[in-house]
Order: sequence, then structure tokens, then C-alpha cells
Amino acid sequence: MNENDLVIIGGGIIGLAVANDIIKRNSKLKILLVEKDTNVASQQSGHNSGVIHSGIYYKPGSFKAQFCVEGRASMTKFCQENEIPVWTCGKLIVATKESDIPKIDNLYERGTANNVEGLKVLNPDESREIEPYVKSLKSLHAPGTGIVNYETVTEVYAEQFKKNGGEILLDTKVIGSKKENNKIVVETNKGEIHTKKVINCAGLHSDRIAKMFGLETNLKIIPFRGEYYTLKKEKEYLVKGLIYPVPNPELPFLGVHFTQTMKGVVEAGPNAVLATKREGYRKRDISIKDTLDTFTYSGFWKLFKNDWKTGIWEVNRSLRKKIFVNSLRELIPQVNDFDLGTGGSGVRAQAVAPNGDLIDDFKIESGDNSIHVLNAPSPGATSSLVIGKYIGNLAAKEFGY
Repeated sequence: MNENDLVIIGGGIIGLAVANDIIKRNSKLKILLVEKDTNVASQQSGHNSGVIHSGIYYKPGSFKAQFCVEGRASMTKFCQENEIPVWTCGKLIVATKESDIPKIDNLYERGTANNVEGLKVLNPDESREIEPYVKSLKSLHAPGTGIVNYETVTEVYAEQFKKNGGEILLDTKVIGSKKENNKIVVETNKGEIHTKKVINCAGLHSDRIAKMFGLETNLKIIPFRGEYYTLKKEKEYLVKGLIYPVPNPELPFLGVHFTQTMKGVVEAGPNAVLATKREGYRKRDISIKDTLDTFTYSGFWKLFKNDWKTGIWEVNRSLRKKIFVNSLRELIPQVNDFDLGTGGSGVRAQAVAPNGDLIDDFKIESGDNSIHVLNAPSPGATSSLVIGKYIGNLAAKEFGY
């Protein structure tokens, strides 16, 4: 039986960035990437707003802060070199109430500490020069923020990986693993795959895959669905680039905002509600297994105890369009409920610790002949090339590749 040097689990933007980095270092390696769906970028990578983040929000010294600034530059360059449409449209983070004003200065200091280029604090008149319809007491402008279609980026990663000798198996679900003669046998719905090493980039299922390969993760993935509306065409003039509120520093979610996209629409959202399925992109998507997995996890109930008011508020905003619109009107008062059309949704794979803490930073751990990407939420896509390089270096060190 043919034996692989490396099996990568997960055909999203992180998995393919890792695959690309490693095969470019050593084209002689036999690398196989397996994806349970029928195409790459079918989950988080294909269900996001496409923002190329600048690196403002993240704690200085964190993986997110280190990876995002370099990630923005490398992602923009990659798109330009590979003729992928990309638009550096800029972002305005807006203080709409007095209590937000000092937070703008804090974000400026944090972004500056993270070496984000071009940041500028603006007064209301200066804010309106960039976004004429925004309501602002003070704002922070990040001119380097951009947008792209990450599904397209992932597809180009896949093309390059195959061109360099890599193999991709689609519609191949990992269901277990075992060891034979000190080698790894990856059990799938299509049979056994033999390999020397494994890298887990399974996103929404990363904790489960890690457990299959014997790694105790001390966390669980809790899925949160983000729901979007779109601005109707006749109202798209209200938004020139990206308009965000000042985020709650206690939570990793950035609040409902307006986003230009490469899909040809302006999105409004998302909220952040608990999903009852790890791939629950619709309210009616329910998995008994996934729901039980969430509700039997002590960390979830500790999280709920700490943030139940936020959770109820988000559910209320999900169920009542008027509440959603009111949040948008804090940024642009001219928006009304009849200006919004049906939008899409995404699911965030949020790692939660047993004590109820939301794990905000990227989390990458090593196991027995394996590496596991356990938490890589936003700005994971922005930082994918940098994460790929980081894991490539880790594989070189631990696997000798």
C-alpha cells in the first residue's frame, strides 16, 4: 500500500495554506489533503465577509497581532500576483456614544503597538469625508484594510498545491485513526490512508479530530452563527468602504457592521448567536449530536453564566429585524428595515475553555506525530499565508520536513 509522508485534514484556507507551504519547501514529500465536503472552502472559508484585516484589535504580542499585520500585506500581495480581485477600501471604526470615545484612543494605541500602518483618529467632520453618511463622535481610520473573496483564494491555493505535486481527496471524511507498525492509519469513509505524520486543520471539527489522534485539547468548539442582511442596490451609496462599531473588548465578536464585498453586495451584520449544528448556517439546521456536545460541556454553561445578557440580546436581534436595524442605525441613521434584503450567514468555530473563557488567540498544539490547529478564527483567513509558514516551520522542526 502506498504510504504518505503527510496527511492534512481539512480543505479550508488554513489547511491549503499549510499544504502549499510545506510542499513548496520539499516537493519530494508525498502529501495528501483530505476534505469531507465535495469542494474546498465549503465551510468557514467560503462563508465570511472577505475582510482583509489590518491588526488593530488584537492584544500586542499575541499570535493574532503578530500574524495579522504581516498577513494583510502578504494576502494583498498574493492576490495581486495571482490576479485575484482585491480592493483596499479602508475601514472606519466609529464611536457613536460618549463611552466609546476613550476606546477609540485605546484602539489607536493598540494598533500602533501592533505596527498597523496609516492609522488616524478622526473628528466627526473628518469621518464624514471618508463615510459621508456615518454618525460619529470620533473614529479611527485604517486605510490598509481590504476585501477579497476567500473562496477564490482557497481555490488558487488548491491549484498551486496540486501543480506542485500534492493530492486532494474530496468527499473523504475522517472517522478515526489507529497505529500500525509505528505509523498512522487514518480511517475514512472511503477506506484507510497510511501516513507518517498528520496535520489537523479541520476548523469546526478540529477538537474532535484532535481527540481521534489522541490529543487532549482542554477545549471544545462551540459554533456561533453570524447572520447578515444585504443593503438594497438603491441604498449601497450609503457605504463607501467598511464601517464598524467600537467592539466590546470582553468578546471576540466585532458587532454588526457594514461591509463592501467582492460579491457585488454590501453586507450588514453579523450578529453572533449559538448555532445548534456545527455547520448550522440556517436557523432550522439542527444536529442532536452537536447540540448535546455543546449543552453537556461545563465550559458552555460557565460561558452562559458570565455572558447570558449578551446571549439573550443577540438572540433577540436575530429574531427581530427591527432590533437588528436599530443597531445599524447607530452607525448610519438613514438605514431603515425596508432597505435590507436577505443575506447569507457564516459559522464561527469558537474554542471555549472548561472555565468558560472564550479562547481568543490562535491555538496550535503538537501531538504524537501530529500538529493540530485548534483555534484559528478571524483573522485566520487574512493570516493564512503566515499561519501556513508558521506551521511549515513547526513541521520542519518536529517532523524533519
